[in-house]
Amino acid sequence: MPKIQASNLIAHRELRREQLMAAAMELAVNEGAQAITVAAVASKAGLSRSSIYEYFSSSADLVADLVIEELEHYSNRLAEAIKGVTDPYEMISLWIEEGLRYVVDGRHMLVKSLNTVTPPEFRKEEIAVGHRNLLVPLRNALAATGISDIRGASAFLSSVTDAASVRIESGNDAELEIRNAKIFAVAGLRALAQ
Repeated sequence: MPKIQASNLIAHRELRREQLMAAAMELAVNEGAQAITVAAVASKAGLSRSSIYEYFSSSADLVADLVIEELEHYSNRLAEAIKGVTDPYEMISLWIEEGLRYVVDGRHMLVKSLNTVTPPEFRKEEIAVGHRNLLVPLRNALAATGISDIRGASAFLSSVTDAASVRIESGNDAELEIRNAKIFAVAGLRALAQ
């Protein structure tokens, strides 16, 4: 039996899980999500292949945990960006800005890579919920503007942020792209609300 490296068994299991997640994250960042295999993660974490199955049913299950963890990280970033803001247009503007800053810092590339791995069927709904939760503050702000077609307004905002993301990734000035996306989006939303 392996030596327990924490104060108790529960802490030890959490430490092992964190080691596996860190190893998988390192593989994803350096080599892409396709590099996350049971053998590669075990080797990187310094554990046996069989020990991974104590925590994850497969490498795809481990990737699903990485996706969920990243969705929570991104959701927390968005929540922090709009914390204490009550004006719906300002909230939307800050939400767009933080979303595009996520593109600027490159972390979204990790999510793109992780999303190339098909999650196990039993994890798909959990990931879908994480994606939907990202949009809750935005939809609430859109509802507060009085816009009747929230779904349509969300689609327009998605188009604006997607276009700005592509332009940022293409090397255009990030600050200018963020500024322009916010101005364009808020002006369009104000017009829709009238």
